[in-house]
Amino acid sequence: MVSANKEMAVFCFDTLLAHFNNSEEAPVPGFQDGQHPLFVTWKKVVNGGEPRLRGCIGTLEPHALIDGFRDYALTSALRDRRFSPIQPEELPGLECTVSVLTDYETASDYLDWEVGTHGIIIKFIDADYNVRRSGTYLPEVAEQQGWTQTEAIDSLMRKAGYKGAITESLRKQIELTRYKSTIYTMSYDDYMSYIKTARSATPSAVDLKPSNY
Repeated sequence: MVSANKEMAVFCFDTLLAHFNNSEEAPVPGFQDGQHPLFVTWKKVVNGGEPRLRGCIGTLEPHALIDGFRDYALTSALRDRRFSPIQPEELPGLECTVSVLTDYETASDYLDWEVGTHGIIIKFIDADYNVRRSGTYLPEVAEQQGWTQTEAIDSLMRKAGYKGAITESLRKQIELTRYKSTIYTMSYDDYMSYIKTARSATPSAVDLKPSNY
């Protein structure tokens, strides 16, 4: 089984820096390709506090890992509609988490999963607008937020765009798929240290040039 690893996080930083520097492409990644669902999450440390989300986008369908991390490193950093695009001057405070998703299972009901173990995908009908809504939380989200299962479900329904009353009856209509993931998190400082050691190079935010988004 393929697990998230340091080289994947390095490649995401490489890709973002190549974009900011208007380079043609990032260095060749140091991990093998394959087909897996994946996510890229960017967070930013502000004033020494807890890292705050700056972007998180991925795919729940199997995707080529190299192309996937290349694409979603930029999409999550620059095109997550919940946030403004990450700017070059934010690099020193960034951390990148790569996730490789595994073990998809159909749950028996909306509570058939464990906080801290499973990510969840929900699908349900919004009768007010006659649309089918869906959303996902990665395995670490509910635990980091301190949510119960029900609190996570209700939050995810809102994230999916549902604005009506959340009732027990509606929760019971949810189709839930649970999954697991492996993750690897790297800070910008760790990335810089890795580059200095592995490549005898020192990419610097000082060298970054303006870029069009």
